[in-house]
Amino acid sequence: MTILYLIRHGQTQWNLEGKYTGQSDIPLNDTGRAQARMAGLATDFSPPDMIFASDLIRAVETAELVAAGWGYKGEIKIDSRLREINQGVWEGMHFNDIKAKFAQEFAAREANPLEVAAPGGETVGQVQERVVAAINEICGRYPNGSVGIVAHGLALAIVRAWLTQHPIQDVWSLIPPNAQIIRMEKKTEPI
Repeated sequence: MTILYLIRHGQTQWNLEGKYTGQSDIPLNDTGRAQARMAGLATDFSPPDMIFASDLIRAVETAELVAAGWGYKGEIKIDSRLREINQGVWEGMHFNDIKAKFAQEFAAREANPLEVAAPGGETVGQVQERVVAAINEICGRYPNGSVGIVAHGLALAIVRAWLTQHPIQDVWSLIPPNAQIIRMEKKTEPI
């Protein structure tokens, strides 16, 4: 059994402004840094055997701050498969502007997120494929251990849906708040 600590990155300025961030490499803002520090001080979590983070700066910075709070002395391994969904031309746009300017495309993606992407972006199905592959591989390395996974809202929602057998169409409702830690377990066979 692998224990997973799923940790969404802290707040960024684009989160605050309601912009779709996707794979744009936006750093944490001061609130996000404070959130990550507080998450690292949570007393109901102990340091994992290893911490993995998306390669985007907001996840790496969150991982470093949480690790420091936990007293974690190990390496933070970077895995680009844990990245957020590529939002294509929607990245950097406000949610309401996307719905107004791309009404048909937005409605199509809402109706079929597994197969429909933002223009120039990824589908939820593509993200699911790479994120689940990463989690399976990571858990296979730590079949009786614990790992921290510092990533992004949709990436972590996909992991939650997969582990709880939630319909992937409901993935948007499983996006955790910034810097929240969610403990989950996965039955794992060693690699």
